[in-house]
Amino acid sequence: MRKTNALPFTVSKTENFFDRLGDYVGDVFYDILPEKGYELRDEQIYMAFQLEQAFKNKRTIFAEAGVGTGKTFVYLLYAICYARYKGRPAIISCADETLIEQLVKKDGDIEKLEKALGLSVDVRLAKARENYVCARKLDALIDQTENEDIIRVHDQIPDFVFDQGTSRKSFERYGDRKEYPWVSDKTWEKIAWDPLQQCSTCEWRHRSGQTLNRDYYRHATDLIICSHDFYMEHVWTKDSRKREGQIPLLPEASTVVFDEGHLLEFAAQKGLTYRFNSETLEKVLTGYMGQDVREESLLLIEDILVLHDKWFELLINASSDVEGSNRKEVVQSEEILEFVERLYHKVEQLLDQLVFDSEMFTMDDYHIKIIEEYLEFFFHGLSIFRKSNEGIFWLEENETTTSLVMMPRLVEDVLKKEVFSNDIPFVFSSATLSQNGDFSYIASSLGIEKYDSFTVSSPFNYKENTKIFGHFDSANKWESIGKQLIENNGKSLVLFNSANEMSQFKEWSKNQAWAFELLFEGDREISEMVKKFQVDETAVLCAYHLWEGLDVPGEALTQVIISSLPFPPKDPVFQAKRKHTENPDEQVDIPYMLLRLRQGVGRLIRTHEDHGLIHMYMTEEERDRYINKVTAVLPVAIT
Repeated sequence: MRKTNALPFTVSKTENFFDRLGDYVGDVFYDILPEKGYELRDEQIYMAFQLEQAFKNKRTIFAEAGVGTGKTFVYLLYAICYARYKGRPAIISCADETLIEQLVKKDGDIEKLEKALGLSVDVRLAKARENYVCARKLDALIDQTENEDIIRVHDQIPDFVFDQGTSRKSFERYGDRKEYPWVSDKTWEKIAWDPLQQCSTCEWRHRSGQTLNRDYYRHATDLIICSHDFYMEHVWTKDSRKREGQIPLLPEASTVVFDEGHLLEFAAQKGLTYRFNSETLEKVLTGYMGQDVREESLLLIEDILVLHDKWFELLINASSDVEGSNRKEVVQSEEILEFVERLYHKVEQLLDQLVFDSEMFTMDDYHIKIIEEYLEFFFHGLSIFRKSNEGIFWLEENETTTSLVMMPRLVEDVLKKEVFSNDIPFVFSSATLSQNGDFSYIASSLGIEKYDSFTVSSPFNYKENTKIFGHFDSANKWESIGKQLIENNGKSLVLFNSANEMSQFKEWSKNQAWAFELLFEGDREISEMVKKFQVDETAVLCAYHLWEGLDVPGEALTQVIISSLPFPPKDPVFQAKRKHTENPDEQVDIPYMLLRLRQGVGRLIRTHEDHGLIHMYMTEEERDRYINKVTAVLPVAIT
């Protein structure tokens, strides 16, 4: 057990840790925090008692707590104390990078807790790979681009990255997306890691930004904060990384807290995604052909490449665009499945041949490992595609390549085995975990059989501080939203159901005169944009990802405008969910919409002093079908 920070209370040899922890937590919430100006909240104390039992018994617990209950302070306090007790860091897994920033920003919850309790918390961020610049892509692009934002990023990269002769000890961390806030999302995609990068074979890998940051966060003693996507990537890759002689993405944890835990299923599906493109397979197999291999292997490789090209041609011809999504739906045909069968058996034969080639001829061990890993990855992906009832498939296209993406339809069996079988406490925290107090839906979807649960409501007086207006005429929606922004002098969050819908409003807004600034998600790094929105009290923030996690109290946000009811898209993932339910509207679309709507409405009131307006737009048809269900989840009636 490695050395840890000291516990904020003493435990003698004759005392029980949890008894002393309970005494300390009671002192914190009854005495210490109120003395520092924090309100004594019954909901917070009740939640603390429930979490104490979950930690003591190493249980999974669903902690559904409304806005203003102080749930973050509770789980942070238990996570920090338990991490120090066990000598292993606690992992806080958040819905996305925005929520991570809310925790660690200046005057965020962790800093507030440190100041109030006199603690020094060792907290480090483990961000997803797409949040780091890819030095290889940047180096290849720099002589071909005139984009000033890219050139500026290149100029800020430390010299050792491009100087291959630099010694390892001089390396320093770099490359976090947050370090380059001026770069738009569209530009960032050109220089950041992406799923097509083969990092294990990259000569830059030991000096890449994500590798150096990984070395740093793994040594945290209290908290490691990551996104759900990153945590799931860690879960799904830890065994393969060990086989390759690499350490897992995250260290062993004392406990895991899932903040906005209702989104974990989607992250789990995303983490198990298989992504294929013809360029990668061709690169790997060409490397194989360059080794000293037998003629049987060469003929197999040629067959596989021909079949693969024809397969992709068939997939592209069978695909169609999906409105509001970058995922192209693929309709499987007998011909496509026939090519998959042939590919599957050819790759199986090649894996057998690889064993003979590696034993009988001179092949570099490193290349053998790379070829074998990718072929097994490709082979397993084909096995999923063959079982059409188990997988979800779509195509994604960009300027240079087409990728086939596959993910499992259900993840509960894998989660049950790989995550929730571990003998540690798991905490799910969110304002929206149950359906009318029933947690069985989320539990079953995640493979959780035994769990504790509780619900505490928000203490805020919504009737006095909130008014909700319904709008049912979609013909002049942009004009109506523009009028509301002007009447409120900005200070608004506009939530859209998709990037496409936000783009339509953005185009319309360019021809209007505004007395305040409109900020659009994607134009800059998101945490910097949120900070700007919070500081400029007349600005308007337009977003499609910020239904959860955004915490902007005060006069900077006194109006939330919901541009459309947030139904899930008609993309392949949700189409698969609909296909396997008896009543898709009641079992998929409405629950998702209501949950997201509750989260969006929750962005307005963050403290007892907050007040404001909520405007909700829906079509007349939606009003007739869903108004009763919508009204039932709102804190006040619609005017």
